[in-house]
Amino acid sequence: MSDLLDVKGLNAAYGASQVLHDIALQMKAGEVILLLGRNGAGKTTLMKALMGLVSLRGGSIRLNGTDIAGKQSYEIARLGIGLVPEDRRMFAQLTVAENLQLGVKPGADGRESWNFERVFQLFPDLHNLQGRKAGNLSGGQQQMVAVARTLLGNPDLVLLDEPGEGLAPVIVEQMANQLGVLRSEGLSMIISEQNLSFARKLADRAYILESGYIRHSGTLAELDANPDAWTRYIAF
Repeated sequence: MSDLLDVKGLNAAYGASQVLHDIALQMKAGEVILLLGRNGAGKTTLMKALMGLVSLRGGSIRLNGTDIAGKQSYEIARLGIGLVPEDRRMFAQLTVAENLQLGVKPGADGRESWNFERVFQLFPDLHNLQGRKAGNLSGGQQQMVAVARTLLGNPDLVLLDEPGEGLAPVIVEQMANQLGVLRSEGLSMIISEQNLSFARKLADRAYILESGYIRHSGTLAELDANPDAWTRYIAF
């Protein structure tokens, strides 16, 4: 697998408050990385930093060899990163089809692998919901729209912030299966998720954050073999 993402010495802040401290993270194309940590650990901020949505105080973010640190979010999207935010960011008064259309663009290399037909194959329920306003959808349906809209941008890397948050267990299971299809097709993903039974089905490796620092990284098996890291940084 080729290098996809290489983050070194990343620092980020909200105003005068520094939130991320010397973050280092690497991933290969096709990998699925899990971000773990308690609420407020810095997981969402790290995703925002990768997407150009928070002020950086130093460090580099190399995507396919190009340093994207300091670029605008729309430039980063064009270069190949797509974000599925925790709050989904639906345009409530627009239809499902209109929300999806807003995400359509070719990939950084010009490919158009993802189109309406393909996202409807992955999320069959959306086909019959195209004319419904997004504000009238359930949380699970909105999450499907959010993921599908991001895929229509043909990204190299998808960031998913708490994709199972607030969803019924049966919907979480369905979402895990759909993300598993993406994983099997080689899509690179970084997932922030509290539901470990959900995340274990998808992730190759994990990074644990605490107070804006990476405290541990490794495979899920290595995390299981380190109960101290689990107790100190994850367990409530």
